[in-house]
Amino acid sequence: MIDGTQIMMNFSQYWEVILLFFAVAVVYSSVGFGGGSSYLALLTFTALPFMDIRSTALLCNIMVVMGSVFLFLKNNQLDFKKVLPLVVASVPMSFLGGYLRIEQTVFFILLGVTLLLAALFMWFSAVAKESTIGSKTTIGKSLLYGAGIGLLSGMVGIGGGIFLSPLLYLTQWDTAKKIAATASFFILVNSISGLLGQWQQPNFTLNWNFLLLVLPVVLIGGQIGVRLNLQFLSSKAIRRFTVVVVAVAGIRILWKYLL
Repeated sequence: MIDGTQIMMNFSQYWEVILLFFAVAVVYSSVGFGGGSSYLALLTFTALPFMDIRSTALLCNIMVVMGSVFLFLKNNQLDFKKVLPLVVASVPMSFLGGYLRIEQTVFFILLGVTLLLAALFMWFSAVAKESTIGSKTTIGKSLLYGAGIGLLSGMVGIGGGIFLSPLLYLTQWDTAKKIAATASFFILVNSISGLLGQWQQPNFTLNWNFLLLVLPVVLIGGQIGVRLNLQFLSSKAIRRFTVVVVAVAGIRILWKYLL
């Protein structure tokens, strides 16, 4: 139920988080990502229930990458012959991951580990050189990559692009622009699938009083990021900075729930 008074209270309480959501959307959309891992990291500093955290991150992902996918399609950057094996395997596994009922403690431990892995993958992505078109990734490997990343993404509430993109760079899957386009499409379909999986749970909830604040913000930020492409600061430098934020959040969560 939407409550105008509660929306204003949420804004006064979380305005710093909302501004950071905007910054994340601008930064990540400029390199083909949705920002799910950083939304999760930021949401762990709020008082939102963990079920709301997962659904909020996925909805923000969807809002950001919709615009990116449209522009990549318009510029013929999506090679569906290579993309389809990834998403065919990932979509059902992402749905399964979202459908699985996870206890709060298990969720936060998994989230902490995932954030640390995401930081590691982001670092490799930030230092990787632009790839050239290669043929090292077979259809079988694409199916395996998609299934594994899809399941993990659905369980914690991200689109999975933050894992997929560095992996594609390291395997010389395609050019940088096509990898960014593939990551955006991968995030979009897996975020939708993971959210539908969560929706099947009896305790599924959406905090519309919070979502009505952040969804327009990330939509605008995503559109700005895609178009400006961060002319004043390199995406590699930004991702290195983001590595620190995500890693600190992961360590903080694991410290709280393991010790």
